[in-house]
Amino acid sequence: MASHSELPIVLLGSTRLLPLVTIERAEDAVPLAQALADAGLPTIEIALRTPAAPLAIRNILKHAPNTTLVAGNIMTPHDFALASQVGARLAVSPIATPALLDAAARSDLPFIPGIATPSELIAVINKGFHVVKFFPAMAFGGPEALRAMYAPFPHARFLPTGGTTIGNIEDWFALPNVIAVGGAWLAPIEDIRNREWNKIRKRAEAAIAKLPA
Repeated sequence: MASHSELPIVLLGSTRLLPLVTIERAEDAVPLAQALADAGLPTIEIALRTPAAPLAIRNILKHAPNTTLVAGNIMTPHDFALASQVGARLAVSPIATPALLDAAARSDLPFIPGIATPSELIAVINKGFHVVKFFPAMAFGGPEALRAMYAPFPHARFLPTGGTTIGNIEDWFALPNVIAVGGAWLAPIEDIRNREWNKIRKRAEAAIAKLPA
């Protein structure tokens, strides 16, 4: 398996659930990270879609250093460079443009590109990326789509996001090619806005309880 895939498999395989987080106030980042870590989810993805996101990542690295930071919503090579500068361990995108793949190939920061179809998948595999984000997962066939992809692409591993819920994570983890499931439902933006850290922790604990042994 390509070296591009080794660290993503280690990071995601150890946590299996990846909260996809949008931070609007940088000061919310540390208590959010602590709530998720207390529940058993020390790896979180912060979307680089708000002005607060870079500082949020830096705050977590400084004040909650046991948290593994993933930079999400990587759309351009500039985003990729920013993810590396702020200290993310992994970068994730919902897309896989040639410019992004080239930027990732030149960097030491591991990258998970996004795909939705077999044609997109083979394009990133040919660039050396065997771990991909499947997005939007439910809109493009849900677990049955990845079940169908297993035979022609047995070495590909998937991080489904987009429509994943606590009600369907067991269906995803029944598949041999799913290494982790991501979702904003683990830490909804409304709960973050209202600083409902205990509510977020309890939701994460309930999701972890549904993971297969």
